[in-house]
Amino acid sequence: MKPIDIWLLVYPGFVLLDATGPAQVFSTANDEARDAGLPEPYRIRMIAPGGGLVASTAGVSVMTQPLPRRSLAGSTLIVAGGRGLELGDSAALAPATVRWVRRAAPGSGGGVRRCCSVCTGAFVLAQAGLLDGRSAVTHWMDAALLRAQYPQVKVLDDAIYVKDGPCYTSAGIAAGMDLALSLVEEDQGRGAALDTAKRLVVFFKRPGGQRQFSSELLAQADPQGLHGQLTDWLRPRLQRQIDVEQMAAAFALSVRTLHRRLRQEAAISPAQLLLRLRMEAACGLLERPGMSVKRAASQSGFGSEYNLRRAFAAQLGVAPSDYQARFG
Repeated sequence: MKPIDIWLLVYPGFVLLDATGPAQVFSTANDEARDAGLPEPYRIRMIAPGGGLVASTAGVSVMTQPLPRRSLAGSTLIVAGGRGLELGDSAALAPATVRWVRRAAPGSGGGVRRCCSVCTGAFVLAQAGLLDGRSAVTHWMDAALLRAQYPQVKVLDDAIYVKDGPCYTSAGIAAGMDLALSLVEEDQGRGAALDTAKRLVVFFKRPGGQRQFSSELLAQADPQGLHGQLTDWLRPRLQRQIDVEQMAAAFALSVRTLHRRLRQEAAISPAQLLLRLRMEAACGLLERPGMSVKRAASQSGFGSEYNLRRAFAAQLGVAPSDYQARFG
């Protein structure tokens, strides 16, 4: 069986683990196959515009090949994240590089079978137009910018990685390894992916989404700020019917002031904060043994299974039952 080519696209200022994390997953999958007397399933290459040594943000450089000009049919492209991508200030967004990514896309003549990104690498795929109309994820700190700059992309706030057709995106940095493990599972089966995860001493399916790094940490960053205080006020009241007027009244603020201050502190609206907290609660409940989707919907404040399913589809891109099967 012919090995699958993995093309890892890097550029000056890329995040080292965005590229080397997935590379190690595929390399370890090769080790596992070789130990079992099987052919190595992957051929891994680092590529960059112009090739040669490319420096990462960690100060470590990697040797790369130039961007291939031949057919990439059947292969996988993974774009690493890096400094400045979310601000439009990165060599990865150079017109020639974006054109190459667009030509390499699935569905084009000689294009790859799968096009992937790690962390802010999603900005490159979005700039190339590959994520238009698709669900995608990036680092939780950059999700709002991705949504604002590319409104045609359905940005999810919490998923570790997302597959939408032939396009795969993953959350911040280490999530690239989660994505790579999912590709190994897709290619080689669950057993091979599990063996690879065991060898790497990482979770095969990480127990949680980005939710554990989002509103919780923002509140902890300034527990005395309005965002932290409102989060503390909302948590014990999630099962109640709560509107923005009640939130504002609890802090003796006008609705307009509440909106303005939350935007300044956390780039979030009161309604978005309430939804995020309910999602966190629902995910936590679904991870408990024996928890039903109906009870999780009620106890997290969604009220009905229908409402919970709608929220999960919009925020995570999965059904509550699928989330429970993965993390429960």
